[in-house]
Amino acid sequence: MLVYGDSKRSECADALCEAIAERLAKVEHQPPGIARHTGLVGVLLNAGELAQGLSDLEFKSIGADEVSPVRKAAGGLLIQIADLVVQSWLHDFAWDPADPVRMSALLRELRKPEALSIREGEGFAFYGLYPESYIEAAIRSKLSSNNVVIGIRSIGTTLSAVVSAAIGAAPPETVRPVGPPYRKRTVIAPKLSRHLLRDPDAEFAIVDEGPGLSGSSFGSVADWLEEHAGRDRRLHFFPGHKGRLGPEASRRHRVRWKASPRHVVDMDELLLGGAPPTHRLASWVSDLVGPLERPLEDISCGTWRRATAGDRQAWPPADRRFERRKFLAHTANGLWLVKFAGLGNIGERKFAKARLLAAAGFTPPVAGLCHGFLVQKWVPADFPARDLHRADFIGHLGEYLAFRARRLPAPKTGGASLSKLCEMTVLNTEEALGAAAGRAARERIDDALRYADLPMPIDTDNRLHAWEWLSAGERGFLKTDALDHSEGHDLVGAQDVAWDIAGAAIEFDLSPEETAKLRAAVSDGCLRAVNAELQAVFEICYLAFQVGLWTTARKFAPADEASRLEAAVSRYVNCLRLRTLEVAD
Repeated sequence: MLVYGDSKRSECADALCEAIAERLAKVEHQPPGIARHTGLVGVLLNAGELAQGLSDLEFKSIGADEVSPVRKAAGGLLIQIADLVVQSWLHDFAWDPADPVRMSALLRELRKPEALSIREGEGFAFYGLYPESYIEAAIRSKLSSNNVVIGIRSIGTTLSAVVSAAIGAAPPETVRPVGPPYRKRTVIAPKLSRHLLRDPDAEFAIVDEGPGLSGSSFGSVADWLEEHAGRDRRLHFFPGHKGRLGPEASRRHRVRWKASPRHVVDMDELLLGGAPPTHRLASWVSDLVGPLERPLEDISCGTWRRATAGDRQAWPPADRRFERRKFLAHTANGLWLVKFAGLGNIGERKFAKARLLAAAGFTPPVAGLCHGFLVQKWVPADFPARDLHRADFIGHLGEYLAFRARRLPAPKTGGASLSKLCEMTVLNTEEALGAAAGRAARERIDDALRYADLPMPIDTDNRLHAWEWLSAGERGFLKTDALDHSEGHDLVGAQDVAWDIAGAAIEFDLSPEETAKLRAAVSDGCLRAVNAELQAVFEICYLAFQVGLWTTARKFAPADEASRLEAAVSRYVNCLRLRTLEVAD
């Protein structure tokens, strides 16, 4: 089933260079501390995106990774910034800013009008993957400075730089494995090949996040090294987790992975109990909300439901694949939700959005952002959807969606086109309900592309399920988890506000009259008419996506979650069946 997307944004190299220069200037004048270190990590991520985008542009032109002046300049800039991050981390955020002359010269050299295709690192955005984890892993690895470090683009561009800086190695080279998702291959041109193999005694360090279902990115680089450097050269892996390769891994890759040294320091080890006081998440949170009365309480992977007042039998389903790390902070002033929002620009965008929505009364109050974690007031409540006063809630929902349409523009990563949504709808419907239902769905959306020019993408909520709402706040209702579903790594992304109206109609089983009332309220609030026919198409697409989302969630769920996930799948499948049968009849 189609569930995942490939989020990318277009960014001009000139603009990225300007952003890096501005961030460097700001960091240079900040006093020592976690705020300055956070800003420096943001510079690092921007420089990694610049290097990734420029390298991918050259890769696209020649079909292989190769040595070039542009790659050398981008790598030189990145390694210098990585070294600053390493020194800041190792010296408890007290470091002397480097002479910016050299970095300024490299930035001038890299200023180009080309549009780059940038992939934000999923680990930096969603999974609490910190560059500092790789610093610690590199130091503990005891690798020497003559090791050859290879990063796997995209996120491996940045991560390999901090590994190289931490062990004092030369700037890393990066590669882009290509091919089918589970059978990728690495293509390296002659000059880069000679450069990587220049020292016959050197060992190799391969750096990336993951591995995922197959580990074929790691595996393809290791395959190339074994084929060109010989099997007697030692390979070191720097992955994002301590687990095994996924079920789609080849036997060759699985055997190698088990036999090779892997160097990992995960987020818990980095930021929780074992860390020095200045490196602890709890310390950063207490600076925002006051002393903690006990250690941070981990409520990730659906355990947040235990902290609610709801009956366990009424718990909503939890999809662990898309859940962010989150904790409860207990203070004298009550409870605070500490949730991973993202590093660098990613977290800053969500922080700004959280403040805007909270100031308007739509979401809980915000205390601040501390190196990737957003701190918001925890509002204890039962899951209130059963008790919502329907007319009042529909009115509130109309105001909320209209506010998003007016004030929250679509993220640069964009969203799926209408044609892509229709393709997903037919495929997921056919897989869930059979060929006849797939044909019926195709008939229903056959003329959908005539609406292709209608959508005006915004930062849609994309998560209007009943359990996302609390009966609390000055407006009577509060929305939880409202910050990032339009820029996640699922297929949907940013859409027209009609997508959220469609989602609300499905989730709250709105009658045609209630749906029309909601659509009218949103249209009035955002000063443009929401097209009813487009919304009707989106309702079919929404159902097909939810079927795919929760069906695939069952494959990775623990046993105690299975019944809730099964109930969710059944509800969406039944709704989708009714819609397709209506067409078939």
